[in-house]
Amino acid sequence: MDKQKAKLRIEELRKVIEYHNKRYYDDDDPEISDFEYDMLNNELKSLEKEFPDLVTVDSNTQKVGGHVKEGFSQVTHEVPLQSLQDVFSFEELEEFNERVKKQLIDENVNYVVETKIDGLSVALEYVDGEFVRGATRGNGLIGEDVTENLKTIKSIPKKLNEKVNIIVRGEVFIGSKEFEKMNEEREVMGEPLFANARNAAAGSLRQLDSKITAKRPLSIFIFNVQRLDGNTFNSHNEQLNYLSKLGFTVVPVHKYCTNIDEAIDAIKEIGENRDSLTYGIDGAVIKVDELDLREKLGVTAKTPRWAIAYKYPPEQKQTILKDIICQVGRTGAITPMAILEPVRVAGSTISKTTLHNEDFVIEKDLKIGDTVIIQKAGDVIPEVVGVVKEKRTGNEKEFSMPKVCPVCGAPAVREEGEAVTRCTGIECSAKALRSIVHFSSKVGMDIDGLGYSIIEQLIDRGLIKGIADIYTLKLEDIASLKKNGKKFAQNLIDSINESKNNDLSKLITALGIRLVGSRLARDLAKRYKTIDNLMNAELDELSMQDDVGEKTANSIYEFFKQEQTIDLINKLKASGVNMESLEQESTDKRFEGMTFVLTGALEEFTREQASEIIEKFGGKTSGSVSKKTTYVLAGEDAGSKLTKAQSLGVTVISEAEFKSMI
Repeated sequence: MDKQKAKLRIEELRKVIEYHNKRYYDDDDPEISDFEYDMLNNELKSLEKEFPDLVTVDSNTQKVGGHVKEGFSQVTHEVPLQSLQDVFSFEELEEFNERVKKQLIDENVNYVVETKIDGLSVALEYVDGEFVRGATRGNGLIGEDVTENLKTIKSIPKKLNEKVNIIVRGEVFIGSKEFEKMNEEREVMGEPLFANARNAAAGSLRQLDSKITAKRPLSIFIFNVQRLDGNTFNSHNEQLNYLSKLGFTVVPVHKYCTNIDEAIDAIKEIGENRDSLTYGIDGAVIKVDELDLREKLGVTAKTPRWAIAYKYPPEQKQTILKDIICQVGRTGAITPMAILEPVRVAGSTISKTTLHNEDFVIEKDLKIGDTVIIQKAGDVIPEVVGVVKEKRTGNEKEFSMPKVCPVCGAPAVREEGEAVTRCTGIECSAKALRSIVHFSSKVGMDIDGLGYSIIEQLIDRGLIKGIADIYTLKLEDIASLKKNGKKFAQNLIDSINESKNNDLSKLITALGIRLVGSRLARDLAKRYKTIDNLMNAELDELSMQDDVGEKTANSIYEFFKQEQTIDLINKLKASGVNMESLEQESTDKRFEGMTFVLTGALEEFTREQASEIIEKFGGKTSGSVSKKTTYVLAGEDAGSKLTKAQSLGVTVISEAEFKSMI
């Protein structure tokens, strides 16, 4: 490549890497895999090595990637938190060893090899043994003060076993099982899933509200002493032992090696056993053990010369796609799963893996009987990356998604614009947890105390199997979930009984009919008065109603024709759940012809309650501001809607003014 082409490619790579740096470090929401990101950086390093006069101080190879998030105080690191140079072959490790030996002539060099934890790097500062401050790495020189968030992590000692002044460096992470559990819960609650454990940990630690951080299963491993008053240690290995003595949880896998061959063997061993680790890693780190030799080797602007990170390459194997079966998740999502001829990839035997959705199968052109390529890059779930089409025999079979749920037989539906096919059965056992959580939520029947964890325990103990079982729970069943749980149980029983008296609109919302939200549920309750009237409504009749499109009408009609729905309604009736609209038609139409937009947090009303009041008085609510908007009701932290209202000259009212209007 000539110099001009190299210059253009270098400029292009810097822009692309800077963009992905922001997604990874600042937004905790990467668009590409770690391997793809590493390859971009590798290409940039190679070009800059070939054309050194094109290297600039602001190049991505010369700086650490993160920035300080708005809302956090800045912390200047007393000792910079540098990043590591990445290598991808054992030959490059040999070259690293040669550079070290060349600079340290006649010195006996030992190494320590550690797992490279896939998390967020932080510095913890202790004064007289007391934890006083913690900060993220940021750009290596300036980080974010996340002290209050770090205090919520149980594995960070608040007081050390000795009264020392020390700054240590560690990696905040979420364990593999904890990550799966957290994502399961988010899926059931209808919240977006985290892409991987690293981003979940980073996003959790960088919350402006420490109460949110406290709810996340964060842990930490300490792997370095940044500064220690009266430091008399000779080696990194000695420091790790001392850190353990102080009360820190140090990086659990650290192997002492007397030469580079032993270090490479240790890295290979970590790679072979990585599936047995309880936490994610994205490589292994090799460090010079002797602290005085580290001083002689020194550092560059970005990386130490005495340490390097080995990234495990993605291993690929070929195997046979024996079958494609469908599994039903807790949200009712029907996911195709590849059943594979068992093959060993990256240290573990793979016999099945997810195929995500129908589009993935089509995109990869997968057929049952194909020879496929399996890859396990880093610690991600193994994936099918392609088909070896030249090995097709003509006996392969096409796959198609099922039209009914494989668990309960209810219709399986894929909405336009969605990639996922879902079960529509209200009593499907596969999605019982999700159905019950939604049914008892605030927008549903508002059963106080019946949250995710309690429902999960009730299901696990076989005390409930579906929604209707909520109303057959006994005091002693609930009390058994908690130590001294009688008071909790009585409160929950009272809340369950109270929910029987809810308006029909709450019940319709709680049933979780596709495309039916709480506002439409209120309209349906007012219009049809009883659940029986709604269940018996004809499709044409539903389609003729305001705010009910063809798809929504069809969804309502099909839902109430299912045997599962009819069975559930009959059980709820037998339990005494109200099936009628209790709302009296108001003759007061003071807001008739008016449109309100709600923004920000209200103190005395939820947005739903405020909307109900507006609609009760004949008004309408909208999600966007326009010239036709009558009022914008603005609460605390009102954002862009308030700004737009002011620019359009729309009248803005406070919560106090709204109260006076009603």
